Amino acid sequence: MTLKLNINNRFTKELPADPVLTNTRRQVREACFSYVTPRTPSQPSLVHTSPEMLEAIGLKGNEQSDYFLEVFSGAKILPNTKPYSMCYAGHQFGNWAGQLGDGRAINLTEIAHNNKYWTLQLKGAGETPYSRTADGLAVLRSSIREYLCSEAMYHLGVPTTRALSLVLTGDMVLRDVLYDGNPEYEKGAIVCRLAASFLRFGNYEMFAAHQDIPTLKTLVDYTITHHYSYLGSPSRDVYIAFFKEVVAKSMDMVIHWQRVGFVHGVMNTDNMSILGLTIDYGPYGWLEGYDHNWTPNTTDNAHKRYRYGTQPQVVLWNLIKLANAIYPLIESVEILETILNAYQNDVEIAYFEMMKSKLGLIENDENDKLLIEALENVLQLSETDMTIFFRLLSQFKSNQSLEGIDCIKEAFYNPDEIKESIKKEWTEWFLKYQTRLKKENLNDKERANQMNTVNPKYVLRNYMSQLAIDAAEKGDYTVINELFDLLKKPYDEQISHQKWFAKRPEWARHKVGCSMLSCSS
Repeated sequence: MTLKLNINNRFTKELPADPVLTNTRRQVREACFSYVTPRTPSQPSLVHTSPEMLEAIGLKGNEQSDYFLEVFSGAKILPNTKPYSMCYAGHQFGNWAGQLGDGRAINLTEIAHNNKYWTLQLKGAGETPYSRTADGLAVLRSSIREYLCSEAMYHLGVPTTRALSLVLTGDMVLRDVLYDGNPEYEKGAIVCRLAASFLRFGNYEMFAAHQDIPTLKTLVDYTITHHYSYLGSPSRDVYIAFFKEVVAKSMDMVIHWQRVGFVHGVMNTDNMSILGLTIDYGPYGWLEGYDHNWTPNTTDNAHKRYRYGTQPQVVLWNLIKLANAIYPLIESVEILETILNAYQNDVEIAYFEMMKSKLGLIENDENDKLLIEALENVLQLSETDMTIFFRLLSQFKSNQSLEGIDCIKEAFYNPDEIKESIKKEWTEWFLKYQTRLKKENLNDKERANQMNTVNPKYVLRNYMSQLAIDAAEKGDYTVINELFDLLKKPYDEQISHQKWFAKRPEWARHKVGCSMLSCSS
C-alpha cells in the first residue's frame, strides 16, 4: 500500500544540499539542508491523529493503515522522497549560538493539496548532523504538549504550525526534565507537524554569519518566490517589501499571543518563523494569574527575558537580528531602521486596539489608554485568572447597580485578599468602565457576543496538558481526545465541558509540568 500524496520537493530541488551524506555531527557550510534517514522505532503505535489535517493533506481514511503508521513513525520512507534536516543558526537568550539546525526534526517531504503547500516534518525521529550532543529523540510528555497546543492555537485564531499525528515509538528515552542531574527514562514519541515552511530567522542568520552572500541570496529569493510571490520577482525593492511583510506577520502573531495570554517561553531567533507562525512548542504556557513578569521556562526564570510582558519587544529584537542578516541584499541601514522604528509604533497601536476589543470597546475615547493601564495594574494586585476574568467581564452590564467586582469574583485565586485598598481600586475601575460603556452603540448582549469572539473560554492550561500526559503514560488516551475536541471550539460555551473553565487547581501550582517547564523533550 502507498499513500496518495502529491509530492513536490521544491526545497531540496532548488536549494543547495550538504554534499556529505553520512549522519555525523558536523559544521555545514554553503548548504541549506542535509539529507537524513529517520531512525526506525522498535514498536510504533498510533496515539492520535487530527481529522482536520488528514483531510487537509488528502489522507483522510488512511490513518488506520499499517503503512500510515510506518511512514509517520519514520520506519518507512515515501517513494520518490529523500528526508532532510535544515541548517540554521541563531541567537539564544540574547547570545549568538552559532550553528544549531534541526537537531531532532526531519522533514519527510513536501506536498501540494487543494492549492495549499505543506512540509511534513517528524519531530523526535532520530539524530541529524545538527543534533550536537543530543539523541534527536522526543518523549511522550513533550510530544503531547506540542500536538495539542499547535491545534489549539489554530482554533484560537493564532498563526501556527499544525499537527497531523502523535505516535509512540516503543523505545525509552533518557531525559533530565529539570536539568538537576536526575535523568529518568520516559516513553519515546514522534509528532508529525505541518507548515507551508519551517524556515526560521536563524536560516538567514547562518549564511550572513559566514558571509556566504550567494547562498543567502538564493535562500531569500526562494522564500520570496514560493511564500511571498505577491511581492513580485526578487529585487532590492522586493527584499525591502519582504522584510516589511515579515515584520507585519511577526507583529500580528505576537499580538495574538498577548490577546489569549500565551507565553512562548523560548523566543530565540531559531524559534522565529519567517512566515509569522508560532513554531516550536517547548516550555510554553498560558497565564493563570495575570502577570506581565511570568515565564513558564525554568531556564529563563532568573532573568525572565521571555516573560509575557516583553514578548512584543523580544520580537523586535529578533527582527533586528533578521535585518542584520539580510542587510547585504539591501545595503541601507536607514531603510531597515525605518521599518523597525515603525514596528515600535505599530505594535503599541495594535496592542491598544487588541485590548480595546477584549473590553468590548469599539468607539474612540481619549481616556481609553488610561482605562487599560488602570486595568492592567489592578489585575496584578491579587492573583487574578486572565482567561476567566475577561470571559466573565462580558457579563457586566452597563447599567448594573451591583458592584462590578461581583461579575468577576470567580477569577480571584485568593478572594479574601479582595478587600480594603484592593477592593477600592477595583470598584473605581468598574465605575470608569461602566461610564465608558455608555458611550458605545452596542447593547449589552451585542457587546458580550463581540467580547466572546476575542476572549476564549477554554485554553490549554499546563495542568490540563499534564492530566492528559499522566493518563497517556498509563495507556489511557481519553483525556487527549477530550482536550483535542474541547479546544476546537475555544470560544463556545460548551456547557458539557464546564469543568475545564476553572482556575488552576492548587495541586498544580508547583508541580513539574504545570508550573516548572524546561526545554527538555
